[in-house]
Amino acid sequence: MNTTFAALILSLMCVASPLYADQLADIIAGKTESEQAAVSQKVIEVNASVQDDKKIQQRLQKIFSEIDTLKNITIRVSNGIVTLQGTVNSVAAENKAIQLSQQVKGVVEVKNELVITHDIKERLESTWLKLERAAKEVLTSFPVFLLAVIIFILSWLFGRWISRRQRLYRRIAPNYFVANLLGQITQLFFILLGLVLALSLLELTALLGSILGAAGIIGLAVGFAVRDTVENYIASILLSLRNPFEVNDLVDIDGIEGNVVRLTTRATILISPDGNHIRIPNSSVFKAVIINYTRSMERRFQFDVCIDTNQDLLNAQTLALKTLHSIEGVLDDPQPMVTIEKLGDSSIVLRIYGWTNQEKYSFPKVRSEAIRQIKQAFDQENIVMPEPIYQIKMVGYEAYADVIQKETGEQQTPYAISRQPGVIADVSIDISNDDTIEKIVEDENEGGDTENLLDKNAAQE
Repeated sequence: MNTTFAALILSLMCVASPLYADQLADIIAGKTESEQAAVSQKVIEVNASVQDDKKIQQRLQKIFSEIDTLKNITIRVSNGIVTLQGTVNSVAAENKAIQLSQQVKGVVEVKNELVITHDIKERLESTWLKLERAAKEVLTSFPVFLLAVIIFILSWLFGRWISRRQRLYRRIAPNYFVANLLGQITQLFFILLGLVLALSLLELTALLGSILGAAGIIGLAVGFAVRDTVENYIASILLSLRNPFEVNDLVDIDGIEGNVVRLTTRATILISPDGNHIRIPNSSVFKAVIINYTRSMERRFQFDVCIDTNQDLLNAQTLALKTLHSIEGVLDDPQPMVTIEKLGDSSIVLRIYGWTNQEKYSFPKVRSEAIRQIKQAFDQENIVMPEPIYQIKMVGYEAYADVIQKETGEQQTPYAISRQPGVIADVSIDISNDDTIEKIVEDENEGGDTENLLDKNAAQE
């Protein structure tokens, strides 16, 4: 409401004051003060005569007679000052008359006494003439416009057709994702080619520069807005070119462990050993330290065993190696190894190394079985593993023991040690591979509807 009222006041002021109307006309016409000053900066000749004024007047009359909107203007020239009188039907015609007058040699100043007519009949006639002229131009240029549209549509259809010829792009790039990307780039190329040809046919190539400039600015703004998305997309391209992992590989990505399900244009999907889905952005995957446990069949496990300092170290190492060789799933090549890792105050730390084949055996099960059998072998050979020692001070224990002895008749001791004979069950330990997670991954990819950029034929790192 306030905006409408302000516009009404401004219109009344412009109508009431010719000065404001002139200023508004200058603003509408796009003329600035600097342009007006530049036009008026001319050298005034000293030797000016009446004959020169007549020549200026005659020249302007001939020019105005050729322009329909300027035929009714009266021209008077005195000492190089041109006075324009009469009526014109628009601000544009008024500005045109002033501009032409200033361009004639010898003109010092132009006095504008023109009146813009508000006759409805003249306005309607002028508008009708413009519409007729525009209609004639449209009818004349319609065949060219139609041809330009046909060229653009044919280019777009051809680009769409050739972008779907995946066999052609698969010869260039074996990776499906890169081949699809090449098809999209080809389609975009033919669209731009058709646009350039159409605009060239319409003689609107200058418009193409404006469109490309605007598209560049918009693309830059959108790029900043979706920077993370673009970064993930570029990372997905680089990861699909040289796959650091395959489907069902057990990997560790910056401490996140799981089996690979798929690689999309935005993220890498894992399934953790607990069966949970993990989604990691591709930009983080590309920059992360990746440990691929599945790439090599052999994998080494290790664990520590503490023995008493009085034990024979060579005998303990030999017994541990012999036990490792007898365990199913522990490979003889590469050979297992037992080293002395640390010499402590009350114990010596032995570090046990062994290798297993991940394709045949379960890595955690083989490691668990190795720990169990080495512990059992050490117990059978009386190799003592030191136990933690705690000193417990019991205050007032003697008086409490006398009371118990009087009631029960049994003598109480500060502590009692009871041992039960160890019972070792004769059972077999299953060390076969647990393929639960692998089956889950296969079920995830069975449908084939989900996007997956991982390709067995792609180069691998």
